[in-house]
Amino acid sequence: MNLFNMDNPIFRMLSKMVDTVILSALWVIFSIPVFTMGAASTALYYTVHKTLRRNRGYLYSNFWSSFKSNFKQSTLMWLILMAVYAIFGVDLYLTWQFLQAGMQWGVMFYLFLVLILLTVVWTIYVVAYSARFENTKKTTMKNAAAIAVVNLGWSFLILLLFLISAVIVYLIPVMIFFVPAVTTLLYDVILERIFRKYMTEEDLAAERESDMIDMD
Repeated sequence: MNLFNMDNPIFRMLSKMVDTVILSALWVIFSIPVFTMGAASTALYYTVHKTLRRNRGYLYSNFWSSFKSNFKQSTLMWLILMAVYAIFGVDLYLTWQFLQAGMQWGVMFYLFLVLILLTVVWTIYVVAYSARFENTKKTTMKNAAAIAVVNLGWSFLILLLFLISAVIVYLIPVMIFFVPAVTTLLYDVILERIFRKYMTEEDLAAERESDMIDMD
């Protein structure tokens, strides 16, 4: 077996690992201003789906193209979601203080904790939906929420993956340059199964046509 053959399974695996590091690093860099995290996350999902999973196009060009084309809409939706996180975050902090003081209102802490976790799942669906489909902000956020609710079992798994990833990065900070792309790859495997249930034959045909163009 020729180790330097581009089609060698070991070489392909190493190449994918390098790609995940590069892609995770791109996400980190483009997310630094914070308000750009929505567009960066959309670009991350798009590139994982297009390049890592389907071997279509080039890593950086796909990421940059998606970031630019989705910047305005993704940023506006991300700002809305940030406002939701801020409201629930303040409520979570206050009710935690009540809980620690033994006050009756402290029990609301658990409600706001659940609401924040649900918002995390909603955010992941919004990002993935934005990366895969063109729609208005309102329709994207509404459809993402509806799909998340209808597919509660998968949504719970997505939340579990997020929490595991967050713990890994918290314990080993350097994993921030590897975990985002790997976790998004797992999201993509799950969400593509879900999205395809709602895609028309015309949508699927258009996607196959797009793949053929990318191969040329």
